[in-house]
Amino acid sequence: MNDFDNDDPDVAVMEPQVVVRPKPTRPEPKSQPKRQPPYAVILHNDEQHTFQYVIDLLMKLFAYPLEKAFVLTNQVHTQGKSIVWSGTLELAELKRDQIRGFGPDFYAVMKVDFPLGVTIEPLPE
Repeated sequence: MNDFDNDDPDVAVMEPQVVVRPKPTRPEPKSQPKRQPPYAVILHNDEQHTFQYVIDLLMKLFAYPLEKAFVLTNQVHTQGKSIVWSGTLELAELKRDQIRGFGPDFYAVMKVDFPLGVTIEPLPE
């Protein structure tokens, strides 16, 4: 007689139980905030503002070191314009307004009290 063949009514045989667990549900993906496209602050060349004025502006408003400010100023001069900063639209507008409000160019021989040319353009994503 084998251990599994027991006809004794006083002996309880337990049947194996199958536990079915529900599949774990994936949490709903949280909606990611939509990234804002980057915007470029572009300085434009003119023949009235001096190199030193533009270098000072870049160093004071953007905290660029002298070397970077010089390279960007040279790009503006030789290429007619240069991207000097990029970021969100709100900060680009702030930077533009800071450039416009930087004040007169005291290095110039002739009085220059109008702002540098500056525009904002969206960058390709």
